Amino acid sequence: MNSVQGLLAASVISIQNSCFVYPACQNCFSRLILDSRRFHCLKCGCTGEAKDASYRYRLSLKIADTNDLFDITVFGSCLDPFFGITAENLQRYMQDFNQLSGGTNTESSTRALVHAVKTCFIGKRFIFGV
Repeated sequence: MNSVQGLLAASVISIQNSCFVYPACQNCFSRLILDSRRFHCLKCGCTGEAKDASYRYRLSLKIADTNDLFDITVFGSCLDPFFGITAENLQRYMQDFNQLSGGTNTESSTRALVHAVKTCFIGKRFIFGV
């Protein structure tokens, strides 16, 4: 599943969603179900305390080469250099910022992050391993 079958040089047309970080199972990388105190992986059954959940990048993009449009999703630590920090640290910073602001700036902080990601990716050309 992680083997690259080919390379595709393409430009990013749009960001498909605003959720760039997700709680991920350390065993199978599936999205975790979180409640206030615990996490649970529906795929492999892994459980633990919510505060110990790991986070991973997930960036869904619409890209175009010279002939076609594609919807792709880029996962994991290959996005660390673009964000400048790990997904885990970005999640912690966002949580801390929202707590310090009393939860009143959650929407504006999310908007600022989305704007930054759009500025970094849209209109830029990358080589994607597919």
